[in-house]
Amino acid sequence: MPLPLLWLGGAAIGAVLLADEREKRHQLELKRRQGIAPNTFKEGEHLPLAPSVWQAGHKKVQPQPGSIICCFVYGLIEHTGIWLDEHTLIELHGSGLVRAVSTKRFLAGRTGSKIFVACSHDHQVLVEPAMLEKAQQAIYTYREYDLFDNNCHRFVWSCLSGKEESLSSFNDLNQRLAGYFNQSLYWDEADLDI
Repeated sequence: MPLPLLWLGGAAIGAVLLADEREKRHQLELKRRQGIAPNTFKEGEHLPLAPSVWQAGHKKVQPQPGSIICCFVYGLIEHTGIWLDEHTLIELHGSGLVRAVSTKRFLAGRTGSKIFVACSHDHQVLVEPAMLEKAQQAIYTYREYDLFDNNCHRFVWSCLSGKEESLSSFNDLNQRLAGYFNQSLYWDEADLDI
């Protein structure tokens, strides 16, 4: 079989899978608007609605001080932080410095212009004021940064829980957040003028 036909077949399969994923997201968003989306946390369950570089959500939310935010890094991994105030957030940078940065700086060198906010099934921003206080106290401190062991997800979790636990992936953080807030976790796009 000629190679171009294989490419066409692969592209067709990819298009069908993408259309199926889009339809699933659309149906879940419809259930959220109707108030019947999954809202209870089940141990080991994947996110009902993960952030998406490619698909826009139906509703945007306003981040609040103490809310958990994320963005994509080249569409491959997620970078997390804590919302401080209007267009400012706290992050653990790859250099190990905990810093307060603008939304533009947070997104600089990363994919696109979208920031996502951790929310409940009914688009309510999940906020923990005590977490914000811990994050503010950590500004201008250094942590021994490691992509898999001491990363931005671990920093966010430590500010929320007070525990220093290794979180190697965004999914690990999501499982902990859903358990902490005792509900399903959704990531809605932040309503920002960037």
